[in-house]
Amino acid sequence: MTNQNNKTEYQGPERVFSGVQPTGQLHLGNYLGAIKRFVHLQEEMETIYCVVDLHAITTWQDPKELHSAIREVTAFYIACGLDPKRSILFNQSKVSAHAELAWIFNCVARMGWLNRMTQFKDKAGKNRENASVGLFAYPSLMAADILAYKATHVPVGDDQKQHLELSRDIAQKFNNDFGSLRPGAEHFFPLPEPLIAGPAPRVMSLRDGSKKMSKSDPSDMTRIHLSDSDDDLAKKIRKARTDPEALPSESAGLKDRPEAENLVTIFAALADRTKDDVLSEFGGAQFSAFKPALADLAVATLAPFRDKAEELMAAPDEIDRILEDGAARARAIADPILAEVKDLVGFI
Repeated sequence: MTNQNNKTEYQGPERVFSGVQPTGQLHLGNYLGAIKRFVHLQEEMETIYCVVDLHAITTWQDPKELHSAIREVTAFYIACGLDPKRSILFNQSKVSAHAELAWIFNCVARMGWLNRMTQFKDKAGKNRENASVGLFAYPSLMAADILAYKATHVPVGDDQKQHLELSRDIAQKFNNDFGSLRPGAEHFFPLPEPLIAGPAPRVMSLRDGSKKMSKSDPSDMTRIHLSDSDDDLAKKIRKARTDPEALPSESAGLKDRPEAENLVTIFAALADRTKDDVLSEFGGAQFSAFKPALADLAVATLAPFRDKAEELMAAPDEIDRILEDGAARARAIADPILAEVKDLVGFI
């Protein structure tokens, strides 16, 4: 359903949109898989980064914890290098265009499209009948997040690629439906392009190299939180699962060694090096030598983010000011687009 000629047909500015859920503590996978790339992108084009609190409540959240988590994600955004003057930073619920456009897109999307979304099946599991309607319709809201700003590029990980494809399908169907009624509307929305999300789009669990690092894993030892102390960070790396073999001298030697590959990938991403470059230094070494080097690198890289975030969290009024300012700038973009959508749909 998507149109490969979209780049030449859509004439608007290049614009990036992405977001992070304020559920659980941010971890190394969030940083290497997304936020690090967010920082680089603000040097290249217009960037809008959101704390997606509407998405967060598709599953139950304690209101007090959610309130704090919204500020914490914002603090880490800034601590990791996002500049509120260069990028628009805000929380989703402050801009009503997201929810309003999501309803319109619920009426554009087809049930069959949403039924094919594998992430809903994974998250709902055997409890599908008890899952919220919001969890099922999550991809329509994601499409609204992106298209409320006519974003042309979206950093996505492997688990969100299917949702971005749906966003493109929704945009194309909207363009087709209303373009047939009004000349020019056939290219109203861009078909957003995926961007590789970060230097390590898929950081794996420290205890099982076949599973993605996740906030929802019951064991705290499976992930490195950005808020971890230096001692906890080093301890988690020291206890990370590995195999008994020495490190290979080339990345091809990591095949069928998921835990080893995960640690080398983390080192390379933190150091802005390739895996082959890392292995040229550590090839032949045992993990007893590699893990301390990785721990030192992780502490040196992540501790300043933690310290800066703690400093920001001690000034909640300033975080709230940044979010409000970002929301006002976001509304200045989204509200006129939503007004055009309402006009196309036929609302008075």
